[in-house]
Amino acid sequence: MVQRLRGSVFTTPTASLINLVGIAVVAVVAVNAVQRILQGGTSYFFQTLGFGLAEGGIFALVALGYTMVYGIIELINFAHGDVFTLGAFFSLAVMPLFGLNDKSGGVGVILPLLGLFLVTMAFCAVVNVLIERIAYRPLRHAPRLAPLITAIGMSAFLEGVMFVWRGPFNLPYPDFLPEQQIQFGGGVTIAAKAVIVIVIALVLMVGLTLFIGRSKLGKAMRATAQDRDAAQLMGIDINRTIAATFFIGAALAGAGGIIYGLYYNSVAAFDGFQYGLVAFTAAVFGGIGNIPGAALGGFLIGIIIAISDGYFTVSWTQIWVFAILIFVLVFRPTGLLGMRVPEK
Repeated sequence: MVQRLRGSVFTTPTASLINLVGIAVVAVVAVNAVQRILQGGTSYFFQTLGFGLAEGGIFALVALGYTMVYGIIELINFAHGDVFTLGAFFSLAVMPLFGLNDKSGGVGVILPLLGLFLVTMAFCAVVNVLIERIAYRPLRHAPRLAPLITAIGMSAFLEGVMFVWRGPFNLPYPDFLPEQQIQFGGGVTIAAKAVIVIVIALVLMVGLTLFIGRSKLGKAMRATAQDRDAAQLMGIDINRTIAATFFIGAALAGAGGIIYGLYYNSVAAFDGFQYGLVAFTAAVFGGIGNIPGAALGGFLIGIIIAISDGYFTVSWTQIWVFAILIFVLVFRPTGLLGMRVPEK
């Protein structure tokens, strides 16, 4: 009892001091960032913002897969980032089947690109469903550490397959997106390819939101995420619903892989590890298990990275990202849009 009282006496002031120090550090960084933004000018700021939103859209597409799977079976699917890279690799391999090459361009690439998106999304979705069926479903009732280690193993397996398939090098990805700058007035310009990436990402996210909210399968997914046993008693096929979650999440990751290749014009076997880590951070930042939160977290992380790269130094970018994540979770452990839920 005495030890508990001592802990309450010393812990509360210490925690308050830590919080005050954290707030002071964030305030100093924010003021410094605002000063640098004002010195850089409006045009440079909006260009940086466009880059951040474009990269954030890619993060959001990958983060949605993480948050959907965690929300329904409470598993961190570490292989998801590598499914994202697999989408870029697969699309690069099947491009000739759609008549796409380095010389393709203009309006004529729209329909072939649409076909490429559909085929790649389907391929990644099937791969992810197989991963769920072979690696995760047998361990669904095992201790949580077992599927977690299996997910890490599947990530290493996919990276190894891509490494053997195409080697350790950065592969050039054709640039089908226009290089022009879009004028918004007042000297503000944003790269056209950034706007296209943002629009594609938003369309896919809005489509997912409508599907989850209005379709029968979407309602089954929400019911399963809320209470798996009760959903099963109500006649919902749990295995089918979980497989559909993996299918949809991987389809979005496959689309994200193509967008990544089109935007950066380069892809490597281990890109998925870094992007997957940041995308998972975005999902936690926005609220793991919350679909709008994952999208918001992705865009915010992209903006933070762009501002750090554009106004500070690249070497500090990862530090800012994870420092802000820690700061947010200290004050709101469930993330920006997450809510406290009882243990399942």
